[in-house]
Amino acid sequence: MTKRRTVTFLTLLIIILGISACGSRTEDPDGGTGDGADIQAAQMEQAAQMEKAAQMGQIGQAEQAAQTEQIERTEQAAQVQQADTTSSDPAPAAESEAAGKALIVYFSWSGNTENVAAEIRTRTGADIFEIVPREAYTEDYDTLLNIAQEEQKNGIRPAISEKVEDMDSYDLIYVGFPNWWGDMPMILYSFFDEYDLSGKTIAPFCTSGGSVLSDTVRTIETLEPDAVVLEGLHIGSSEADDPESAVAEWLSNLGTAE
Repeated sequence: MTKRRTVTFLTLLIIILGISACGSRTEDPDGGTGDGADIQAAQMEQAAQMEKAAQMGQIGQAEQAAQTEQIERTEQAAQVQQADTTSSDPAPAAESEAAGKALIVYFSWSGNTENVAAEIRTRTGADIFEIVPREAYTEDYDTLLNIAQEEQKNGIRPAISEKVEDMDSYDLIYVGFPNWWGDMPMILYSFFDEYDLSGKTIAPFCTSGGSVLSDTVRTIETLEPDAVVLEGLHIGSSEADDPESAVAEWLSNLGTAE
């Protein structure tokens, strides 16, 4: 490119000199003769200025092109860095399947299930509702066993003294009860008969001397077929006074602790 400009400039210079040689003596407006050397010098200076201007123009264009290319590279690098940062951002934590307002519903005769319910409330902040029979059960254990067996045999549904206010506002229901004769107390059947828990999540928990959950989880699934029933928790009577660790582990597995 530099050689081509040099050749062009020399060619232009030769043409100008040739023209100047042909007309080196021009007529003066007064009828005399002028100095052709002055004209030739002016023309050479003009040609040099033209060449310099052309060179400066080309340099300016090259600098502008280089600056434009640098800007484009910088923008591309910024875009790549932004994309990398976006892709490396941690994904939001998945919401718990049982996310939403929670309620603890429990029935307790000896106080064991009540202790577990209180611990769940402490760790979740859920509302709480105690199932209280309209007619109180006896305080004698042996007599209670006979009553419980009779209720199961005859399918008796004891009446509940109070109602849950605004059950529709709850998404997660913890349901607690003692294990009587390998099943829930019949007053729990009264509860499930009264409330439609379709679309809600149920987390059962149970206390007993050694019968664990038996078939109570499956029974709840049958009574509330349109609800999601989670893994149940069983706490033995000997652990009911200090249920913190068992409750904490269960809630952690469910993903429902605060």
